[in-house]
Amino acid sequence: MSLTQIRTLTMFVDDQERARRFYADVLGFEVRTDLAMGDNRWLEVAPPGAATAIVLHRPFPGATAGTSGGTILASSDLDADVERLRAAGVAVDGPNELPWGRQATFADPDGNGYVLSSAG
Repeated sequence: MSLTQIRTLTMFVDDQERARRFYADVLGFEVRTDLAMGDNRWLEVAPPGAATAIVLHRPFPGATAGTSGGTILASSDLDADVERLRAAGVAVDGPNELPWGRQATFADPDGNGYVLSSAG
């Protein structure tokens, strides 16, 4: 195997435009790709400079939006990021002190869950 990185993760969302606004406006992600492809839309977002991106996609047959959880996002200023999320109306649990560091959890508008973790 010559795998070198995880390039893209897929998050299923019901409303791609609502998800675009959340990820770009609230989380500060850049929109890397936003292309219509027939009946589908390839909407790829990522933190500025990140190697791994997230595709915000309508659910494939048999899949459901909002069922992903546990994706960890690194933060260089956890407290400021938690306050920014709360100011945008996002419910956040934490930050909490844990044996492995500080973290907070939140979900996108569809219910996909994230862990916001202090870097290092």
